Amino acid sequence: MTLLRPGYNCSAVARAGRVAFLVDAEAYFKAFYQAALRARRSITLLAWDFNSQTRLHFDPVREGAPPALAGDFLNYLARRRRVHVHVLNWDYPMVFGTDREFPPLYGFGWTPARRFHLRYDDTHPVGGSQHQKIALIDDALAFVGGIDLAANRWDNPAHAAQEPRRLAYGKPYPPVHDLMVALDGDAARALAAIARERWHHATGRKLKPVRVEHDPWPSGLEPDLTDVDVGIARTLPPRGEAPAVREVERLYLDMIASARREIYVENQYFTAPRIAAALKARLAERDGPEVVLVLRLLSHGWLEEHTMHVLRSRLIRELRNADPYKRLHVYYPHMPGLQPGWCLDVHSKAMIVDDRCLRIGSANLCNRSMGMDTECDVLIESRGDARVAATIGGFRDRLLAEHLGVTPEQFSFENQRSRSMCASIEALRAPAGERRTLRELDDPKEWPEAIVNLAAMADPYEPIALDVLRSEPAPAEAASPLLPERPAWGRLALIALGFALLAALWRFTPLAEIVTAESVIAWAHAFGAQWWAPLVVMAAYTPACFVMFPRPLITLAAVVAFSPWLGFAYALAGIVFSAIVTYYVGKRMRRETVRRLAGPHLDRMVEVLKKRGLLALTLLRLVPMAPFAVEGIVAGAVGLKLRHLALGTAIGMLPGTLTTTVFGGELESALSGGSFDWRLVGGAVLALALGTWYVKRWFTRMAAHEATVRAG
Repeated sequence: MTLLRPGYNCSAVARAGRVAFLVDAEAYFKAFYQAALRARRSITLLAWDFNSQTRLHFDPVREGAPPALAGDFLNYLARRRRVHVHVLNWDYPMVFGTDREFPPLYGFGWTPARRFHLRYDDTHPVGGSQHQKIALIDDALAFVGGIDLAANRWDNPAHAAQEPRRLAYGKPYPPVHDLMVALDGDAARALAAIARERWHHATGRKLKPVRVEHDPWPSGLEPDLTDVDVGIARTLPPRGEAPAVREVERLYLDMIASARREIYVENQYFTAPRIAAALKARLAERDGPEVVLVLRLLSHGWLEEHTMHVLRSRLIRELRNADPYKRLHVYYPHMPGLQPGWCLDVHSKAMIVDDRCLRIGSANLCNRSMGMDTECDVLIESRGDARVAATIGGFRDRLLAEHLGVTPEQFSFENQRSRSMCASIEALRAPAGERRTLRELDDPKEWPEAIVNLAAMADPYEPIALDVLRSEPAPAEAASPLLPERPAWGRLALIALGFALLAALWRFTPLAEIVTAESVIAWAHAFGAQWWAPLVVMAAYTPACFVMFPRPLITLAAVVAFSPWLGFAYALAGIVFSAIVTYYVGKRMRRETVRRLAGPHLDRMVEVLKKRGLLALTLLRLVPMAPFAVEGIVAGAVGLKLRHLALGTAIGMLPGTLTTTVFGGELESALSGGSFDWRLVGGAVLALALGTWYVKRWFTRMAAHEATVRAG
């Protein structure tokens, strides 16, 4: 009997000749390194993050051997072995990726070799991401799971508190627990087909299937299973007329419904209400299964603490309230000796049901992984085969033994004796502080409903239907390649969410007693009194434009620190200076690099810039068709006059900067005890909106005119 239904809860069921389970990045990185050395034609990576500085192993490197850093190693294979390397990375908002590597397409940092094809996937709806972690060697060997070749990932099962090799950018990071699966045969080729489809959708280019006669399986990697069927489940967000693919969620629900004795879960998040509802239904049954969740203790950063952590707390409380037979246990791995604020980062995404189903992949138990992100999980079933059932049960025992600080043999013996996963865990848990162990996650805090509803915005189940906010475009506008494919409402919604979260943080934490309106204004004035403060403010706009940090926040700070009109002058000067920097960056870039950076709108943007010059640049700044830095880089690359860039930027950015200045001045007045003139602010916003509408009409007409000229 099988759970797998292609077209419903999986995309394919394919045979794997060999399967190996890799626990933690040390094992995966070594296996990938050894397999990549065997590549003859291609290496393909789908990633949420890729970092060229990722250390793949710490073994001695022989003279002439490829180096251990991911970027150098793959470049070596591309140059010396003539292997084509394709890496598809998520095109992340850089303000949310401070630990990420600066994309080399900007001309900084490392340089991919000629056969190294690095692309960024920006095809997801607002709030979604490319989250699949798949590595392919000649389409004959595949790795799939939760680990990227990225910073802050390397660790081994010891998860030592003091591990000198666990460094990123020269700084130590907390221990990390994660999982991958290596497999070959038809299962690897099925994953290769998924990777080719993803590459084509993200880049518009097709990758050819690879057929090789040799075996890239690493010689030192012992398979855990041979000749077994593997199910592959995906999540894909909706695309045009194509609906979302929700195989990941359906397979989770089917696994939970099929459980007889026990459900074991390791996951980075636990915020998916549909998964929680399925677990609640099983806990309510008199003879239902035991449920063990292993989650991390802490969230990363204040944003996760006030979004994903809040949602997790609510679901765990609901599960405990719906557990009359006390079969639910929620644990976190305790590692003694860690720095304050650290915990073992459970980054794995695994579910094991009885001795029948073993699932490992990229999908978190959160809404985004069910319908917004691209995900890929694999499932192995025993189907009555005692050999496979023993392997599934043994792997579960191995994971729990690692978390408890005992041997797999000790856990298996206790499990056979008690015939209860939960009883075995309780019998082997160590007293507090003695050694690594599993600890019960304390009763979660009960957050106000308003905070829970606000936090839920950070974990959407499906794209927000924002198209209703704009009217139907005129035929010329609909056909215009100059206009964005979708409005910027998503970015505005994210900024609004950020302000709301900051307000909630201020309202419901001790921060309200420390950061008062008076103290904030006093700090700003003290900063503004320094002779170097204007230079700092003006210089801040340059890095902000490259990482897409909201410029109005800097302008607001300048208005409060100085005065409305001085703040306005410094802001406009800083914006123009940042535009000049991007202009000279564009002049130094290769044409192909600029083309990849600017995307599909480049050709028409260049056409209008060349023919309309100052006027086009001015209006392009007022209603941007691309990020601020990209527009400046394109202007430099096509040889637009520098004075046109500076003057066009100043004029085009003036209305928005002036509106922000007016708002900032009134905000400071209100915080200082004065009144807030809504009419003044409303008038400024209305003027900006009317100007934006007029500019959009102008671009529509210009695009239609250029199209007519080309057709005629």
